[in-house]
Amino acid sequence: MANNKSAEKRVRQIAVRTERNRATKSRIKTLQKKTLAQAEAGNSAEALKSFGEFASVVDKAAKNNVLKKNKAANLKSRTNKAIKPA
Repeated sequence: MANNKSAEKRVRQIAVRTERNRATKSRIKTLQKKTLAQAEAGNSAEALKSFGEFASVVDKAAKNNVLKKNKAANLKSRTNKAIKPA
């Protein structure tokens, strides 16, 4: 438990940031699933369009330190590799 005002404020800030990061990570996972589903269905044009949106969100997350740079690169690479054969 926080013992002073500054510690209480830090607890509040961490709660807000955690919620924001969780929402961002959830959005990334949703967009990745959407992209892969479109590739599986054979909609390569839609999959590429969706991949662009996915890559943009991943890059922004990496820029804001929600994801590490390597993790972002790996996500984009794996997703791109999965949609290319389609």
